[in-house]
Amino acid sequence: MAKLSGIDRRKARVRKALKARANGRPRLSVFRSEKNIYAQIIDDANGVTLAAASSLEKDLKIDNGANQAAAATVGKALAERATKAGVENVIFDRGGYIFHGRVKALAEAAREGGLSF
Repeated sequence: MAKLSGIDRRKARVRKALKARANGRPRLSVFRSEKNIYAQIIDDANGVTLAAASSLEKDLKIDNGANQAAAATVGKALAERATKAGVENVIFDRGGYIFHGRVKALAEAAREGGLSF
């Protein structure tokens, strides 16, 4: 087996812990790049994406996708779409990123929008 990098080891460790605690709940997965942030709610049992949002979407009208305000906007949009899809309880997958800054802003906005995790 190939040797994993630091971020890949963290991702694997986080994902393993999530699977143990999931209890059939969908997973809110976060990916952040240098310029944008993306989030999606995934039903791992069926392998489908239930809701998604990113800072690249034109209707969110985000000028700079690399700040906390953009992450909060994406979190609120994702929570609205999840509610429309009938999802209220999720498990948060930070994807190996430390829970601060943009990741934290997205999570708090999603909680304010009605998701519980």
